[in-house]
Amino acid sequence: MRLLFILLAAFSSHAFASADCPEHPKEEWASEDTLKQALTDEGYTIKKFKVDGNCYEMYGRNKDGKKVEIYFDTKTLAIVKAEGLKD
Repeated sequence: MRLLFILLAAFSSHAFASADCPEHPKEEWASEDTLKQALTDEGYTIKKFKVDGNCYEMYGRNKDGKKVEIYFDTKTLAIVKAEGLKD
């Protein structure tokens, strides 16, 4: 899971229009609770978490208190797109 957050740091300053997550059968999706716990363990505060098409989407704040929007692959939990949001 730590790799997800390293990738997030690399992408956090870039803005993206929308996420294009690969489609996986629902029975192959990773647990939402697993991802939420990993984010919380890394210091993120989750304000909103939802399924957006084929992605998990999280709005919240990173460990530095900055607003973020992150899209995750529903099977691998890899970050597909991420951006920092203006306060």
